[in-house]
Amino acid sequence: MSKIHLIGGEKGGVGKSVVARVVAQYLIDHELPFVGFDTDRSHGSLMRFYSGYASPVVVDRYESLDAIVETAIENPDKRILVDLAAQTHDPIAKWMDESGVLEMADELGISLCYWHVMDSGRDSVDLLKKLLDRFGSRLSYVLVLNQLRGEQFDIFNASGERERALTLNANIISLKRLHEGVITKIDAESTSFWAAKNRSETDAKGLGFLERQRVKLWLRNAYDQIETVGI
Repeated sequence: MSKIHLIGGEKGGVGKSVVARVVAQYLIDHELPFVGFDTDRSHGSLMRFYSGYASPVVVDRYESLDAIVETAIENPDKRILVDLAAQTHDPIAKWMDESGVLEMADELGISLCYWHVMDSGRDSVDLLKKLLDRFGSRLSYVLVLNQLRGEQFDIFNASGERERALTLNANIISLKRLHEGVITKIDAESTSFWAAKNRSETDAKGLGFLERQRVKLWLRNAYDQIETVGI
């Protein structure tokens, strides 16, 4: 059956949407069919960069959230990718609890994996604790140490939450830093990562040769990390 990947982190600005875009590009490049859902009403990244694969979902409407699970049931050959906006943990958790989502998914053989995207600050660790307190072993986890938002994760490493997550069989991966100017250009043109690394050198609005090379190397490393998860 299908696998549902929830890309979250609760806190704004930790890079959730970048991770969702990288995972989407990984699935495309590896010819793995998927359906995307975007919970950000104002500037959803999956809808903006991968509109052919994604649909909007409203987190405070159960009927809208139900489409995530129903799509997984109807498309057992496809991965389900959900880009969670900031401050969606509580409504998502309430929907799961009141709808018996995890119990039903277990009965149907659907797995749910929560990707907790983290920056290097204390808030990300506190939010991880909240996530683990709420769901414990009922979810599988991928902790993404996003070096685009800080390269030293000493607070996380010393918190005890790292060891706790590992006892729950969580995967811990890192997303390397990419030069800020490159990310800015990609976002300004609303291009997918594929388009960013493959645009013609004659396109004045595209990236330069070495900039595109940096994107290729960055994506290659990100893909190596995703490979360890078993998506």
